[in-house]
Amino acid sequence: MSEPEMDGAASTAVVDSLVPRAGFTSSHNNGGQLNSDGVLARVRSMLPEFTGALRRVAEHVLTDPAAASRATIVELAERSGTSPATITRFCRALGFDGYADLRLGIAAETGRARSAGWTVDIGREIQPNDPLERVLGQIMAADTQAMHDTAALLDLAEVARAATAIAASARVNIFGASGSALVGEEMQFSLHRIGVPVWAWTDVHNGLASAALSRPGDVALGISHSGETGETIEMLAEASSRGATTIALTSFPRSPLAELADITLLTATQATTFRPDALSARHPQLVVLDLLYVAVAQRTHERSHAAFQRTAQAVHGHKAVKDGSTT
Repeated sequence: MSEPEMDGAASTAVVDSLVPRAGFTSSHNNGGQLNSDGVLARVRSMLPEFTGALRRVAEHVLTDPAAASRATIVELAERSGTSPATITRFCRALGFDGYADLRLGIAAETGRARSAGWTVDIGREIQPNDPLERVLGQIMAADTQAMHDTAALLDLAEVARAATAIAASARVNIFGASGSALVGEEMQFSLHRIGVPVWAWTDVHNGLASAALSRPGDVALGISHSGETGETIEMLAEASSRGATTIALTSFPRSPLAELADITLLTATQATTFRPDALSARHPQLVVLDLLYVAVAQRTHERSHAAFQRTAQAVHGHKAVKDGSTT
């Protein structure tokens, strides 16, 4: 049964409130046409913003994207318990001109996934008696899909902006909690090896103290899959108030952390049994930060190369001896 039609003004208001903000879809634009890459990742990232009928459409598309790609607009409306007008609003919220473009985007994405074997077992629950071979295949498929979705979502212009800011910064603070803290420490290690003055903070008191010492030209990076971790938001806000350039790494473009940041880097996730979104976000986060790290190294090539040589020489004597020589 379809829900009642909304009047034109209300319909416009709903769609306008869900139009992806600047920096979210720019990596998909090509001559004014929205690229179809990462359609399902966009739906997942915007799911918290959808309510009522729009949310039902989004959940139906994510549950069976292959079927959605074959359905007419009337069929999709009936299956999701909505109306064709709602499907049209859903398309506009994702940045598509109409339903035909959405169908093509989903069809292309599911087709690529099938040909690469990514969809095999992704949505299936892992059972206690499943052999490790099957579990490994499911994890690999889910991570592969998440990586490709992240590549489709990521705005490379934003990555370049972030790398330029870090390369020129006198001080970089990285904030995160729990699993995000582990990812932040990995980034701190990488940047430290190429001579970037960088600190990773997990304790909110120490993090706030460091953020309070920020100056214009410094950089603060906040990491949170949900973008709603209070401590991370508080530390990034303090750094921002002191003039630091702020970067958010999150899966949700309208989260409080993303809204606070000057630069937003987006990741996608593909949850599996025992690996909910927060845990499955770790690998995509590492990929984005690895890209950011390499971009910083490119912009500081001479300094980075010299730093690598000095640090490698410093630890060389501590490597294991094999066949009478150090390796």
